[in-house]
Amino acid sequence: MSRKSTVSSILRSAGMPAVALISMAFFGYYAVLGPNGAMAHPEVKQQLEARQAEYQRLDKQRADLKNRVDLLDPEGADPDLVEELARKKLNVARPDEVIVPLK
Repeated sequence: MSRKSTVSSILRSAGMPAVALISMAFFGYYAVLGPNGAMAHPEVKQQLEARQAEYQRLDKQRADLKNRVDLLDPEGADPDLVEELARKKLNVARPDEVIVPLK
């Protein structure tokens, strides 16, 4: 009986430190080798640069579209833009213009 109680007391006293070591090893592994860990830093940095370049491209495109929308304001539309859009939609050309077909 005393042998069983010594084994159970050893397991009880070693249980909490074992759980703590296992959890520290688990979180340490993911801190170093996980998808957002220290070893993944160059890849994350490269993805960030790619996303920033895409954001700048989309921001420029948004600014261009906003400018076109502002030029088409019903209160004071830009006559050149209105003419360009109408001619493009109606497929109309002036007599003095040369049309170059693109393949």
